[in-house]
Amino acid sequence: MKKFAFTAAFLFLFIWALPQGAHAARLLIPGGQVIGINLQDHSVTVAAFHEKLGAAAKEAGLKQGDRITKVDDQPVTSAGEIRELLAKTDGDVVLSVARGNSTKTLRFRPAPTPEGPKLGVYLKEGITGIGTVTWYDPQADTFGALGHGVNAPNGNLAEMESGTVYDASVMAIRKGQPGKPGQLMGAMTDTDPTGDLSKNTSRGVFGNMETQVKTEPLPTAESESIHTGAATIRSTIASGEPQDYSVEILKIYPNRTDSGRNL
Repeated sequence: MKKFAFTAAFLFLFIWALPQGAHAARLLIPGGQVIGINLQDHSVTVAAFHEKLGAAAKEAGLKQGDRITKVDDQPVTSAGEIRELLAKTDGDVVLSVARGNSTKTLRFRPAPTPEGPKLGVYLKEGITGIGTVTWYDPQADTFGALGHGVNAPNGNLAEMESGTVYDASVMAIRKGQPGKPGQLMGAMTDTDPTGDLSKNTSRGVFGNMETQVKTEPLPTAESESIHTGAATIRSTIASGEPQDYSVEILKIYPNRTDSGRNL
């Protein structure tokens, strides 16, 4: 069984979503650069099927996106644990998988190989994707990104155990439509992490990261000073450095909403 390495795309909303206490940092660098994010939540998800070895798993009903929670009634939280339990199997295997808000039980015989029984699937540990940095504090080497939380497959906010960030680049962009936010699609460009995540919240992800951004820091503003009209956002939608884009603020939503966002 191989660990499947891939990059999904996180939706991003470039807003000044600051965690509690962030106003103590008087000067922050506006972000806009793209980073790769790997969030560990002890989940193991089916990312794809092996063309030949995955036939039995497919026929049993296993689907891409299923989260494997048990093998022969033994809880699993990593691809390594699944591999160890499969090595002890000499017949059918019973998988418990989470699919959305439901749980499925599947029974089938793993594909025999010289290395032992294989499920015939590529597995993804945790949640991987790319996102846009919102702000960076050059004094504390802290940052905020995304402007929204990272959700688990069931739609709830993912309970992060740990997380890392990486250099990344944009490979393609899906333009937004009314009622449908756009998407950045990209890939991590280095296997060595450039920072760590400490929080996954409804307002975004936060952590520590060293950066080589040369942009001058700007003073942060209180929400009461924001008004409708012309504004500037910073983002990366192609290869290269972040660019500034002219936008217009049409409406300001209340400070308190059911989503948990503070603006």
